[in-house]
This record gives sequence, C-alpha cells and structure tokens, in this order.
Amino acid sequence: MKFSLKNSLFIVLWFGFIACNPKEGIQPIDKNATVQTKALLKNLDKIRHEKVLFGHQDDLAYGVNWWDEPGKSDVKDVTGAYPAVFGWEIGHIELGKTESLDKVSFDKMRNWIREAYEMGGINTISWHLDNPVNGKSSWDKTVTIKHILPNGSHHDVFLTYLDRLAEFLGSLKDKNGELIPIIFRPWHEHTGTWFWWSLAFTEGDEYAQLWKFTVEYLRDTKNLHNLLFAYAGSNTNYKDMWPAYPGNDFVDIIGFDDYFQAKTGEDRENDIKGLTERLVFLVNEAEKNGKVPAFTECGQEALVDRTWYTEFLLKAMNANPAAQRIAYVLTWRNANMDRDRKNHFYAPYPGHESVEDFNSFKNNSMILFSDELPPMYK
Repeated sequence: MKFSLKNSLFIVLWFGFIACNPKEGIQPIDKNATVQTKALLKNLDKIRHEKVLFGHQDDLAYGVNWWDEPGKSDVKDVTGAYPAVFGWEIGHIELGKTESLDKVSFDKMRNWIREAYEMGGINTISWHLDNPVNGKSSWDKTVTIKHILPNGSHHDVFLTYLDRLAEFLGSLKDKNGELIPIIFRPWHEHTGTWFWWSLAFTEGDEYAQLWKFTVEYLRDTKNLHNLLFAYAGSNTNYKDMWPAYPGNDFVDIIGFDDYFQAKTGEDRENDIKGLTERLVFLVNEAEKNGKVPAFTECGQEALVDRTWYTEFLLKAMNANPAAQRIAYVLTWRNANMDRDRKNHFYAPYPGHESVEDFNSFKNNSMILFSDELPPMYK
C-alpha cells in the first residue's frame, strides 16, 4: 500500500532518495535522450510507488467560462493549485495550420507548455491527425496504415505530416533554449474501432510497423531527443494492446484510456471493479516489461456523478495495491461552453456541485498536484 506522508516530509525524503540512490534505474529507449528527459522517466518510475500525479487536458488554454486568460485554470480556481500533468492536443499541426483541431493557437500552446515546464509540471501530447490518404478526420474508418508505410502509395504525404510534427516538437524549448521533455502519445486507443489507425482496420503487424517507423523517424532522422513514447490502448478490447505491442525497444510508458458513465447500485460497483481490474492488468504488464504504467486519459463527461473523483476513480485505485502504482492519471478537457460546446468538461469549475469532492480528492495523501510536486527533471 502507499504511505500517507506529510507533504514536507515527502519532499525531503524525495531529495534524499535521489541523492543517495546510485543505481541508474529505468532508461528511455532513446540512448541520446536529454538529461532532463532521462530524469523525468526515472522520477516517474520512482514516484509511482508512493504517489499518483493528477493531470488535466488543455488546463492553461481555456475553461468552461473563460478562454486564453493568463494564469487561469479551472483546476487552480477550484483547488488553489495547478495540475501536475498538462495534456495537449496537436491535431492539424500536420496540415500546417496555426490552430489545433480544438482551435488552440500553436504559438500560444508553445508558451503554455513552457509555462507548465517552468513551474515543474509534466507535458504530454496527443495527436489526432487527419487521414493522410483521403484528408478526412482521425475518426475516419478507411483502411489506411498500409498505404502510409514505406513503399505505400501515400508514404510521402505521411512524411510531410511527420516533418511538420517534428518541427513543432523541436520548437518546444525553455527560456534557456533547452528542449522541453515531452511524453508523446501517438496512435492511441487503437484497440477501439473509432480511428483510422485502429487495429480493426489493419492486417498483420501493420500497426507495430507504423509505431516503430514513427519512433525511428522522430528520434533518429529528426534527432528529437526530448521525447518519451507512451503506448496507450483503450478500455475497449484493452488486452489486444499486447499482440500489437511494438516491443520494449520502442516504448517508454504503457497506458490506456478509459471513460465511464454514471451508474448506481450494483452496476456502479461492477464498473469500479472493472476499472480496478484493468489498472492491475496495466501495471502488471508494464512492470513485467520494465516500463512506467500510466492512466493516460480518462474522465466522466459533465461529472454527472458528483462524487466521481473520490467514490469512483480513487476508490478503483485504492481497491488493489497494484492499481495504485500508476505514475499519473490524466483527465480530459474542460471545453469552453461559448466557443466550443456545453457540458463537455471533466474537471469541476467554480460553482460546480463536484467542487467539494474534487478538493477531497486533491487532499488525499496519494494524489499530487503541482503545489506538492518534487523536482522531476533532476
């Protein structure tokens, strides 16, 4: 079980552990990874035995009732602290556009990623890219992967997409011009059936080939050494992650995405039990392969269950010691109700009925937000 340490004592012990531990510990798949990127992976692996970092998508960019206001965050407005992990989406970077598919300026996103990093936070990026074959969205279901692999009919188009991606990832630098470490989570939720890269639309090892090519192109051809690669399926057919797994030489973090609906009584308890089982499976598989496990995306839309954070998510993690050994949990975004859509939020905002429950979740000794985060890049 995880220990309930006072925050100050935890940070002191954390410094001491890092200073006294002579072992190299876990290493990124990129042998030339930056010092900060190596430190991030090692510290994620260490911290997960005691704590779980809380993350939120697009936290600094917008919220339910605001858009692009310096220093704003629905999470901070509710709890007094920013999340520890900041998720970002860069769909449409491949098209050369100036805004993401969620209408977030890429220039401003660079600044927010730098802001998150300089406060000690962790940045993770997903990529809902358009179909390189027919130009349709990520949610297109046309057979595609075989056409964008080397010697495929649209391989050149895919290389253009990767070049634009690499340019953006290589532009993420701190105030000293150093590359900012990024947890990159491409080709996610492939065990489902809603993206063109889903396993349902592939044959043989096409998905693994796509994953390996992406890693090698970004790391070896584009010389990006600030990336940790997160391999993440979904709760749908989640065990199918392993037949498609590209191998330990191509993955740093193993996770999955999982969303829930509000239920009561026996159905709700069965959902909690199911999540615990999936988390245990994830952690066991990650540890068996020497990788860091993470709950890479989750949430309940509109928080119709007002106690979802403590009575569902936290309860599922606490039901088994293995389920607690995830490095972080990332909840999805709080869409702006005027510029985007209503009732599409996954963290409470000021005035919402789940604020009290969310603060109880934040104050749980196992959960870390930015105000309690130890140095992750040393």
